[in-house]
Amino acid sequence: MKRNVLLAAALAAALPASLTAVHADATRAGAAAAAEQMKQLHVADGLAAGLFALEPMVVNPADMDVDHRGRVWVTEGANYRSTFQKWGIQRKDGDRIMILEDTKGTGVADKATVFYQDLSINTALGICVLGNRVIVSSAPYVFILSDTDGDGIADKRELLFTTDPGQADHDHAVHAFVFGPDGKLYFNFGNAGRVLRRPKGGTHEVPLHGKLSADEITGGEIVRDVNGVEVVDRGRPFRQGMAFRCNLDGSDVEVLGHNFRNNYEVAVDSFGTVWQSDNDDDGNRGVRINYVMEGGNYGYTDEITGAGWGQKRTGWEEDISRRHWHLNDPGVVPNLLQTGAGAPTGIAIYEGTLLPAVFRNQILHCDPGQRVARAYPVTRDGAGYAASITNLIWSDDAWFRPSDLAIAPDGAVFVADWNDSGVGGHYMADQQLETMTGRVYRVAPKGNRPSVPALDLRTARGAVAALQSPNHETRYLAWMALRTLGRKAEPELLKLWDSKTAPSRQRVRALHLLAQIDGRAATSVAAALKESDPDLRIAGLRIARQHKLDVIPLIKALAHDANVQVRREAILALRHHPSPDAPALWAELARQHDGHDRWYLEALGLGADGRWDACLGAYLAAAGTQWNTPAGRDIIWRSRAKQTPALLVKIINDPATQESAKPRYLRAFDFLSGAEKDAALLELIGALK
Repeated sequence: MKRNVLLAAALAAALPASLTAVHADATRAGAAAAAEQMKQLHVADGLAAGLFALEPMVVNPADMDVDHRGRVWVTEGANYRSTFQKWGIQRKDGDRIMILEDTKGTGVADKATVFYQDLSINTALGICVLGNRVIVSSAPYVFILSDTDGDGIADKRELLFTTDPGQADHDHAVHAFVFGPDGKLYFNFGNAGRVLRRPKGGTHEVPLHGKLSADEITGGEIVRDVNGVEVVDRGRPFRQGMAFRCNLDGSDVEVLGHNFRNNYEVAVDSFGTVWQSDNDDDGNRGVRINYVMEGGNYGYTDEITGAGWGQKRTGWEEDISRRHWHLNDPGVVPNLLQTGAGAPTGIAIYEGTLLPAVFRNQILHCDPGQRVARAYPVTRDGAGYAASITNLIWSDDAWFRPSDLAIAPDGAVFVADWNDSGVGGHYMADQQLETMTGRVYRVAPKGNRPSVPALDLRTARGAVAALQSPNHETRYLAWMALRTLGRKAEPELLKLWDSKTAPSRQRVRALHLLAQIDGRAATSVAAALKESDPDLRIAGLRIARQHKLDVIPLIKALAHDANVQVRREAILALRHHPSPDAPALWAELARQHDGHDRWYLEALGLGADGRWDACLGAYLAAAGTQWNTPAGRDIIWRSRAKQTPALLVKIINDPATQESAKPRYLRAFDFLSGAEKDAALLELIGALK
């Protein structure tokens, strides 16, 4: 703890006297107060937390990113909920985006630059630094702010997306973007996003400051996803919060999952697997972490009616924290982990080596409600995953509110602390700018000094080295440089891909870029499918889909893969596929369901979406009279085919079906429609008389 006190003192010395004096008499503000509060701070074994920055350099940090130079970018929330709360506008010129820099390598920020300030970014809930372009999410806007002359100040503003203007200034709206290993952008919005629009003509420049006109916000076209479906929360089919993927210019939007409450930020690992958290209705102790299975419904509301979790339904769970997510319904993807009460916020995948092994390649996540930033070490669980909890940094101080975290180029983790006894929910306890606080901590092994690895993007060798960085922006810059080099980068990329010692997560980054070279996609996919690591085979299939290769031969080759997660991915690749071979392939994969793996079952449901009659027909033809097994009953329960109602009646009337299981099959009728359902229900009523 002595080190923390020394760092706080060093920070105070680094700031101008006029600034440090602003809060000299405040109970909780200033370097001395911060040092006292840090005595209540705890970190995982072997690690130390250093105070990198505090007020007035930064207040109420809402979201954060770290660039390739190790600079920390922070959005502030001094004007949090200013449109409807009694405290109103606290910073009349609008909230700021701050660049905090340690120019001396001491671990303490000694330079602060206001990159941008405007009322249109009050409490911006997302920032993503990509070279001289910065994506800022501040509902109802998603802006690209650019620094075209390199002075550290934004001089150009473009509009990328808009969401529902009626839900501006809301925690449940659009959140941060992140660059994926496939060269795509990933992002999400909570259940206040409601609709996603693109400006007329695509991304275009708007005035650098000030509000946009109503026409600019709502006059754009409602986005249609790659399947031609409007991205609107109205149950056809999307509901509530959604997770997305798109091109760098905002085109080709894909809805990766929907029916979340407030899926606050999204994270994607190097294999292309997507993770995020979601918060419960306050008091239900149902905060959850999700693996986002592509196309999945995550059950915040009833899929068909949109009813909330509290509306009585057949067969619901006794435990409200599970009932809350409609987990008894066919068509709802299970949760990776439920973490109890809380208020989840920032999330990232740690793919560095500086932290202890338990944190490597794992989800890192902030929960200001529980005053902790932690990891969720993941293990394989059938076709899905299971997770546990390991704390990274936490505090006994009721004002410690970790809002976001980000990974530096040297592998250290920066954690932003809003520092308030309130925690969202449209409330904050510190309601005056003069007394607002905010902290940023650097978490690293004890005795570690900050460093910024040299960056050489002029050569393929240097860019491939940068591609292996734990820092997101460094990898983005490397990806763009290698993409530009094209075939000239191939030898160096192949060295990484062919390496016998490089981790799979670094090898697969090279594979993504090899597939970008003209004529190399099919070769890259073929190489991935020969790998022993199932995550590489999964990535190969994902790359094939991204590059619109014919996946049917690949699915045939993987249909009996020894790894069930690879087979899960093969099933998902069949979703909406027009091939006449798809139903028979689906049936072949369905016959490998063990009757216990809900992840696999929901993948089957997604794979058959839109062609249930053909898929179930192929399965029944293959199973013959042997369909009435635990696995077969599972598939019938999940299915939406015309044959399903009659088969449900057979299951319910079967003497072998336990009474306790019957509500589950009765609930399945709520997801069916048509004359077949009516006839089956009449038959069931007749049997009960």
